[in-house]
Amino acid sequence: MNMKKHGFIFAGVVSLALGVAASGAGAEEAVSGTYQADPSHRYITFSYLHLGYSHPMLRWRDWDATLEWDADDPTASSISVVIDATSIDSGVDVFDGHLNSDRFFDTAKYPEITFVSTKLTKTSENTGVMTGDLTIKGITKPVDLDVILNRTALDDFVQAYKVGFTATGTVNRTDFGVDTYVPAVGDEVAITIQAEFLKPLE
Repeated sequence: MNMKKHGFIFAGVVSLALGVAASGAGAEEAVSGTYQADPSHRYITFSYLHLGYSHPMLRWRDWDATLEWDADDPTASSISVVIDATSIDSGVDVFDGHLNSDRFFDTAKYPEITFVSTKLTKTSENTGVMTGDLTIKGITKPVDLDVILNRTALDDFVQAYKVGFTATGTVNRTDFGVDTYVPAVGDEVAITIQAEFLKPLE
């Protein structure tokens, strides 16, 4: 199965954990521990080629992720992401109904999409490639996400340690049984994830 490396959106997620604390971090960097995705600052979007005319932008509104952050060795960090597949949002209600049907994501039968990281390889001071298992419609395949560690810091405003990432990549939707209208509508799906993770001060 063809999964494109170095260029994906889960991003959980999703995706995460890099080499070293990023530039621009606060006076105190984020400590090791368990972090949860900040529901006010987390986005998973995806796009594909529509009949050669445009690249629609869609997202999942509801998802959560848990980051196990290792501040001493970020490559030892891990993440797990759970997406509410029914929360897909194209901006068009009728189309959302089609996407939830058995012709696409079949969310009545498969209400969740998950990603669990398995490996992180550092590529520079604040970038890496995260490999993980993506499960859609009960089908699990490995994917690679290019990840940028944007910042780690103690955020006084929210009274929490914070870690922020960007992750990108591509998958082929036919690999997950989402094959309606291929090849007229593109098989390759580009994914972008923006996520901030919080660990409240104790």
